[in-house]
Amino acid sequence: MAEKVALVSGTREAYGLAPSLRAVGLARSTWYHHTRTRVAYARKYAHLEAPLKAIAEAHPEYGYRRTTAELRETYGYRVNRKVVARLHRLWDLSLRRTVTRPKPSAVRRAIDAAGPRANLLSGRPKAEIGALEVFYTDFTELLYAGGTRKAWLIPILDHRAKYVPGFAVGASANSDLALSAWTAAERALARLRNSLDGIIVHQDRDPVFTGYAWTGRLLAAGARLSYALRGPRDNPEMESFFGRFKVENRSLILDAGSLEELAAVVRDRINYYIGCAVTPPLETGHP
Repeated sequence: MAEKVALVSGTREAYGLAPSLRAVGLARSTWYHHTRTRVAYARKYAHLEAPLKAIAEAHPEYGYRRTTAELRETYGYRVNRKVVARLHRLWDLSLRRTVTRPKPSAVRRAIDAAGPRANLLSGRPKAEIGALEVFYTDFTELLYAGGTRKAWLIPILDHRAKYVPGFAVGASANSDLALSAWTAAERALARLRNSLDGIIVHQDRDPVFTGYAWTGRLLAAGARLSYALRGPRDNPEMESFFGRFKVENRSLILDAGSLEELAAVVRDRINYYIGCAVTPPLETGHP
């Protein structure tokens, strides 16, 4: 059944839903039931997506049993291993484990060598952080078109005012999308402060955020790079933002029928709730 649903998902845009269902002998009611169940399951365990992906990237050799133990020991989540196995299939994490990991970049090696010092916010009283001094960022997945398609959102979030000077929505969580969000943030922040020198940008050790395109661009702007060393636990402000944003706007996001409609929903909701005054590009290869 899962294989048939996957085949329909991969062909429905090119050939239409009805012909795809007929080709594999799948009833329309079965298709909708399966996709809605998949969305409900993904939503129920959405809090596990980031740690599971982090474990898959850090330990590509782990199966679902060792991943279950790592999830409990490192992140404090006690989950049945059958749930972990199903989430591996749901989010294609087993595919990540079959890909040979590239050698870490010089930036990543420097972060690893710095150890706890790579997190510039560790031990710093949050109450002492002023407006426009510290920003958080990360990617989060958005399911839209009734839960049948997915996109990625990356915002730049201010610590003090929860202001979002820039964000971007696109089909892939890559450097181009991240730099689109940063470009929007740079333009907005240029109107609010004389220089970006000394601002701290705190992020995960995702390959995008340790890559030369991202780090070079931020360092050239005068920003200081800070890294979460324990996954979401070291970036709780960003996780809190994502959780609230997706819960409050769940129906609007699911109702978006295209990537362009989804980007418009995200822009409107951020403008409404957080007061962001920028209109970032949808997605671009030339930030």
